[in-house]
Amino acid sequence: MRKIGVVMTLESSTSFAGKTVIVTGASSGIGAATLRAFASQGARVAAVARTRVNLEARTEELTKLGFTAEAFVADISDEAAMVAVFEQVSERFGGIDVLVNNAAINHRGPFEEATPAQLSEVILTNLLAPALLMRLALPYMRKRGGGAIVNVASLAGRVPLIYEAAYSASKFGLRGLSFAVADELAGSGISVSIVSPGPVSTGFILSDMESVSDVVFSQPMSSPEEIARLIVACALDGKQERTPSWLVRVTSTVGYLFPALRRATTPILQRRGRAAKDQYRAKHPGHS
Repeated sequence: MRKIGVVMTLESSTSFAGKTVIVTGASSGIGAATLRAFASQGARVAAVARTRVNLEARTEELTKLGFTAEAFVADISDEAAMVAVFEQVSERFGGIDVLVNNAAINHRGPFEEATPAQLSEVILTNLLAPALLMRLALPYMRKRGGGAIVNVASLAGRVPLIYEAAYSASKFGLRGLSFAVADELAGSGISVSIVSPGPVSTGFILSDMESVSDVVFSQPMSSPEEIARLIVACALDGKQERTPSWLVRVTSTVGYLFPALRRATTPILQRRGRAAKDQYRAKHPGHS
């Protein structure tokens, strides 16, 4: 067993030895955990994010442990910048085998209060940018004879979430995009998978808990490391979609297929989520 950082222990293996993995949104949370997970499997990891200090801190942690990791500071919505990143990664590591589209943004609140700029930013970051990166990755993967793309969606992409309409729309779109491209690439040796988490104990929801719908907290909370393991598993076997648990998968599927039932049970889920949120605050008083 190799200790990765201070928050994660994974069994080291060589499942991705000689492989190059690009992870977006890699400076914290799920992205940082995904870097550690792939590195522990022998991969060379290319970390992409906008914040240089945090990103370089993550890669330095890995290099000190003897892993191969490099930071690439870029905005994933900047196509020219990402073209340059892919070229640099391929030149330095000899190719690209796995792409993890993890970076995302959210502007919570009533839909009618969202500005056009906020709506555009959510769709651009969560849907259009991953689509462009997928297109960029495919030629590199074809040169390698295969590869894997794993897109991080959300339960909000399986069932609509109030006060996060644009976010839900972007994640629904990402799932649809992923499934369609996966079918197009059947037999090519390149897989496209989706990981759809519920709430995850990262700053993405914990830094502003009051703005997060109580319904979100009605589902089991996952750790970034748990989601990272799902991402690695998808890259290994190409399974179409993974969720953190059977409960999450079943409840979201029922909610999507039977909207009237979902609306009827929403008050119950809100009460359950509110209680869970209060319990989490009590255990972690630093979160709002």
